[in-house]
Amino acid sequence: MKAENNGTITLLIVDDHPVVRDGLRGILEPAEGFTVLGEASGGTEAVEMTLRVDPDVVLMDLRMPAGSGVEAIAELARRGARARVLVLTTFDTDSDTLPAIEAGATGYLLKDALRDELFAAIRAAAEGRTVLSPAVASRLVTAVRAPAAPPVDDTLSAREVQVLEHVARGASNREIARGLFISEATVKTHLIHIYGKLDVRDRAAAVAVAYQRGILG
Repeated sequence: MKAENNGTITLLIVDDHPVVRDGLRGILEPAEGFTVLGEASGGTEAVEMTLRVDPDVVLMDLRMPAGSGVEAIAELARRGARARVLVLTTFDTDSDTLPAIEAGATGYLLKDALRDELFAAIRAAAEGRTVLSPAVASRLVTAVRAPAAPPVDDTLSAREVQVLEHVARGASNREIARGLFISEATVKTHLIHIYGKLDVRDRAAAVAVAYQRGILG
């Protein structure tokens, strides 16, 4: 069923708590412009029902035992569902927000939203407009602005492994330099790199970690 000519928005409510589903239905059904087509208690059921009844908007909870909301959103996107998904949840952490948006959610609203905010968000979602609660919008902006951490390369080079092998045998920097035909300054530089990659502060710790990781055997 698609949106009717009179502008009515058809809805599917997805939440694992019956009381929440009843509450949302109780708010939406009497309101002008909304028709609730059905309810689902988990992500798997939500996908099946969405494809069957074809609502304009799916009100989707995230953490549900019978299939998560994020998995359902991604599956609906993969299967080309027409419905827009408006996340309605109590969770606003980065681990919930970002995956839901990346999976294809049109909007993200918290359950403490006022009735008029919910109605406005549903209308916006039905039109394909993104709607985010202020808390979620702030998190997304912060995530976008935060510089990505540079990749950490903890792989030792062949020369660094050679230096570490000499260290494991108890050789001094001078002995290592003489054995590898390099300067003591170069040995010190290699040790600094080794400490950084292994996240240690001294020779003994470097050797211990190297054995643990199988670098030395």
